[in-house]
Amino acid sequence: MLSLSYLILLGISFGAIYIYSRTSDDLFFTLAALTAVVCFFWGFALAPWIVQLLIVAFLLHLDKFYFANERRLG
Repeated sequence: MLSLSYLILLGISFGAIYIYSRTSDDLFFTLAALTAVVCFFWGFALAPWIVQLLIVAFLLHLDKFYFANERRLG
């Protein structure tokens, strides 16, 4: 049976990113950022290779949306 621990860790990391984007308190801001980074890398390491490829493809295409305005400017 496929272990779902990587999905739990990736879910925790996305939840921490949500808290990170919503809070302005320094302590919670730092804890949410650290939790997101640690859980994302740990979940990524435990994930099957096909899920890892999908995550890498998503991250590679994410910069096209993030830097779309800068590319149009010149």
